Amino acid sequence: MSSVLRRGSACLATAALAVALAVAGAVGPAGAAVVEEGPQDAGGVAATLGGEMTAKAWAHVKGGSRPGNVMAGLFEMKVDGGGTLQTYCVDVNTGTVNGAAYKEVGWSESSLQNNPRAGKIRWILQNSYPRVDDLAALARKSGAGTLDADLAAAGTQVAIWRYSDGAKVEANDPAAEKLADYLYENAEDLKEPAASLSLGPLAVSGRPGTRIGPVTVRTNADGVTVTPSGDAGPRNVKIVDKAGRPVTTTTDGGRLYFDVPAGTPDGGASFTAAVNTEVPVGRAFIGDRIRTQTMILAGSSRSAATAVATVQWARKGAVPAVSARKKCAEGGLEVAAGNRGDKPYAVVIDGRKHRVGPGRSRTVLVKAAEDRPYRITVTGPGGFSRTFSGVLDCRTGAPEVTTATAVGDTTGGAGPSPSGSGPGTGSPGSAPAGGSGSPGRSGLPEPDADSDLAVTGSRGASPATVGVAAALVVLGGTAVFLLRRKRTAATDE
Repeated sequence: MSSVLRRGSACLATAALAVALAVAGAVGPAGAAVVEEGPQDAGGVAATLGGEMTAKAWAHVKGGSRPGNVMAGLFEMKVDGGGTLQTYCVDVNTGTVNGAAYKEVGWSESSLQNNPRAGKIRWILQNSYPRVDDLAALARKSGAGTLDADLAAAGTQVAIWRYSDGAKVEANDPAAEKLADYLYENAEDLKEPAASLSLGPLAVSGRPGTRIGPVTVRTNADGVTVTPSGDAGPRNVKIVDKAGRPVTTTTDGGRLYFDVPAGTPDGGASFTAAVNTEVPVGRAFIGDRIRTQTMILAGSSRSAATAVATVQWARKGAVPAVSARKKCAEGGLEVAAGNRGDKPYAVVIDGRKHRVGPGRSRTVLVKAAEDRPYRITVTGPGGFSRTFSGVLDCRTGAPEVTTATAVGDTTGGAGPSPSGSGPGTGSPGSAPAGGSGSPGRSGLPEPDADSDLAVTGSRGASPATVGVAAALVVLGGTAVFLLRRKRTAATDE
């Protein structure tokens, strides 16, 4: 790589860091922002992407906007609170960020939304490596000859990309390609797996002196631990069942209530549900407030999963309950505002005013730009305020703005040409070719320790610097946010 390119990348990385820190200050986990951050995740596993793929081999993307070679294989994530996950990617043209935080979501909140072939991806995961660890049997069934972990992972990833991205991609090794063809041609349509843990609704409201709820628990675990948090201490607000009995554990289908004693000053509280379970194969994982490659689960140890529900109460007047969820098919966030009080209230959602009557609720779709940070503010009566922030990442493929040379990102996108000469492909995380390498299993050069060639799962940027691609994403999103703040509020009765 030229010294000019290195300097330019360093400058842009510095800009990325400065802007990322500014955004983190606005939406990060410190100060009043924590109190005001509204619930928008139903719950599940949170994990961190490791810096090295556990099994990989070369593949080749043919045609399209970013043809070239790419490492195809298996990633590993460490679960917050304990556990490990094995994942493949479902977005061949988007780079990963080493150390990026991920969260478990349903297919409708990921790039698999509205993909009629998503069920076939789950079949592939159920019928290939690492779920099937007898590689000799897998090789016989697929006619692949001989498979090791690297080739099995590469063939599985190639088959997945054909369904997740509609990509024309082939494994460079004949055995891996044979496996990919077998999986692709024999895949059957399976249903989307259930969440490891979820709560709904995420926010409820009501009057002191009553049981407020219910919040329904959904999980594949045998048992769920329930812990009051915030102001919901054992001598004040309690978590109970429908009969008013205190609850510390529950199971799938459990219906929980907040028991708010009469005379309790107006306020709010929350509880945390926690499980330790294997995450169902086929669950999607997306970046948590960061643009990174979407993953799909191939295997799980017993892992920690959590979910949080909140309550708001008041002795008189309106009592708002506000939550949000990502609506990928509609290109934004759906904000739900409820009212369990005896008077209507005006709620301002992203600068627009809406009326919510007593005993009623209202949902409002707030559009957000793909691959850009969003920050949506909701205000209501008595100083009520909630914010919802994140990055909308609902489609496969990287935006044009990130296709320069996002040096430092790891990639699942097309990489440098196998000859090691000529320009890079322009996919996120790829750098111009020119590094040296020795031939690998398929006759392709493997990047050496000093090469700038980007390889999926290695030499990636940290979430702090993110790299050129993230700098441009954050800068663009910040500009959109500032322009949005200037918009004149309109009234929608």
